[in-house]
Amino acid sequence: MAYTTQAKGIYLISSVLYNIYNIHIKLIQELLVRNETIHNQNDFSTGNVDNDNNVDSDKATEIAEKLEKQAESEEKELTSLEEEVASLKDQWLRAMAETENLRRRAHRDKEEALKYASTNFGRDMLSIADNLRRALETCQVSEDLPESVKALIQGVELTESALLSAFERHGIKKINPLKEKFDANFHQAMFEVEDTSVPVGTIVEVLQVGYTMHDRLLRPAMVGVAKGGEK
Repeated sequence: MAYTTQAKGIYLISSVLYNIYNIHIKLIQELLVRNETIHNQNDFSTGNVDNDNNVDSDKATEIAEKLEKQAESEEKELTSLEEEVASLKDQWLRAMAETENLRRRAHRDKEEALKYASTNFGRDMLSIADNLRRALETCQVSEDLPESVKALIQGVELTESALLSAFERHGIKKINPLKEKFDANFHQAMFEVEDTSVPVGTIVEVLQVGYTMHDRLLRPAMVGVAKGGEK
């Protein structure tokens, strides 16, 4: 809402500046016409002094000087208006650029808000995925188990699978970095293990998997990292 109000304000300002710009252009055009008329009148008065002996030469000179001063004044005013038009054009272009930047920023923020709207909900669902995984690791299927227990375990497996599929559809992915290089952006080191068989910084144990949502971290993976090996 704040972006929309600000965009409307900038748009109104740019519209006003554009209208003022057009008005100044028309004034400059009128001044150019008037300036041309004054020069023509000046030339006509000077010609009369040369050709008509009945016209008082001093009066003609005075008129010519007034016309010349008026022409100079008009030229100064024209220069001032041209400078003002250039300034208004610059302000208008800046206002339009700011409006476009604001529109793009609002569009980007809207997309991110929709993209990550379920971040908190997804983070709360991670504990459910953890509990389902712990339940499956605890209850191993064996031939001597009753059929009802086997069906229960199978139901838990299907529930976990459905939950992980729902995670995938909403951009939530599991981080299981076993044997990978430790990355502080996605992993949380809980302890170090002396292991010369792998390079230093290799993850040798995953205590708890992590999750990302699109390109954001929901929860870091808790890991054990090797030390003592080759760098």
